[in-house]
Amino acid sequence: MEAVAGLNAKMSEAIEHLVGKYSPNGNKIGWLMIASIFIEAWDLYSISFVLIFLKDIYHPSSLVLGLAAGATQAGALIGALAGGWLTDKIGRRAVFLGTMIMFFIFGVAQAFAPNMAVLVVIRFIVGIPLGTDIANGYTYIMEFMQRGKREVMGNRWQFMFAVGEVVAIAMVLLFLALGMSHGTLWRLILGLSGLPAIILFFLRFNLPETAIWLIQRGKFRQAKEVTREMYGDSLDMLPDVDYDIPSPKLREFLREIRRDRVRWRATLFGWIAGFMQNGEFATFAFYLPVLFVLLHVSGIMQTDLLTLAVYLVALISGWVGPIITPKIGQRKLSIIGFSIVLGALLLAATAIYTGKVILLPFAAGAMLWGHYWDAENTMTIPSMVAPARYRGTSSGFAYMFVKLSGFLSIFFFPSFFSAIGKGNATLFTCIFPLLGLLAAIFVLPEVYGYASKEG
Repeated sequence: MEAVAGLNAKMSEAIEHLVGKYSPNGNKIGWLMIASIFIEAWDLYSISFVLIFLKDIYHPSSLVLGLAAGATQAGALIGALAGGWLTDKIGRRAVFLGTMIMFFIFGVAQAFAPNMAVLVVIRFIVGIPLGTDIANGYTYIMEFMQRGKREVMGNRWQFMFAVGEVVAIAMVLLFLALGMSHGTLWRLILGLSGLPAIILFFLRFNLPETAIWLIQRGKFRQAKEVTREMYGDSLDMLPDVDYDIPSPKLREFLREIRRDRVRWRATLFGWIAGFMQNGEFATFAFYLPVLFVLLHVSGIMQTDLLTLAVYLVALISGWVGPIITPKIGQRKLSIIGFSIVLGALLLAATAIYTGKVILLPFAAGAMLWGHYWDAENTMTIPSMVAPARYRGTSSGFAYMFVKLSGFLSIFFFPSFFSAIGKGNATLFTCIFPLLGLLAAIFVLPEVYGYASKEG
């Protein structure tokens, strides 16, 4: 028993040592993991810019149209849960290589869907590797980057979302300017999402397994090899022989999280805020192109140009948020972000009720600025505070709440939108930032630089 306790203490010491240690390659690895968000952003939201074309070509019902848009979110929900568990069980590296291959195949397959039903099925399958990769990528960031820097990199996921959205809109505009038929355009836009996946696969191919996962599995010799390569450190506190250490039990995950009050409150906030931030986005911002057209703000080309301008604002917000996080902390970032979104949605609803639609683009820009701040840390926080042996599970569990709200919102919002009207539907979305704001104020402790035991 004493020998086991001694080994556990050495493992905890090694993990805590690595979390505080700078790796010259850590920043590069962090960007490689965050880059996969570009793929998700392209696939999840490029369809919002071609929904108009799908509706005109196939004449689907509102529910079918919502299902086509939200199927990827449903698949990502399953992928987040299964992928997080697999990341902890079989390792980080095997999972991220598998997800990129799977996404390349089914991402390209979207371009060849013969009808809406097949497109829905393919998009559901595409969501599985997307959800898996998010859970996996955050474990890499938290385990290869130094405390204080990993929080900043984790918060950059919304910046990469904005990049993906801007590129998707720009491609739609380019194809429209070239006179491409709408039937060809939607296929090309969706199918091109597989291209960055295969590029990222080759860029990531030579990345090693994380030393922290190897330590948790008792693979000390391989862990030492990785740390010598990545950190120039041999982890002398660990023995030079491997040990057979049982895999963590999924049923123990919640019990382990609840043992530490700060860890539990931070994780609970991540779940609540993740649900709320994607709820506010998926209901209002996801349908911005449709909203602009329905309100006669402009035609399709002008609407996409206006949407591009709005997302350029979001891109700037996504870049600024991580920069100021070390100065203001995670808690204040969330409070400010949710407050801005709440005010912007109230302005948008007022504009719709009064017929002053000229205010909508400004409300949308403010809403996305705030959204990219309140969404930035909803994955970072649960991933960062989790025990190392449950980090993949914690990341996946947190992303499940993000995808659940995304699927429910995108699937049901078109019908809801039609049933209660544009102004009422926009006003309804205020409930999401309001609840997120309350969670940031009353649930979230400040966790920037969190330094609890990792083992």
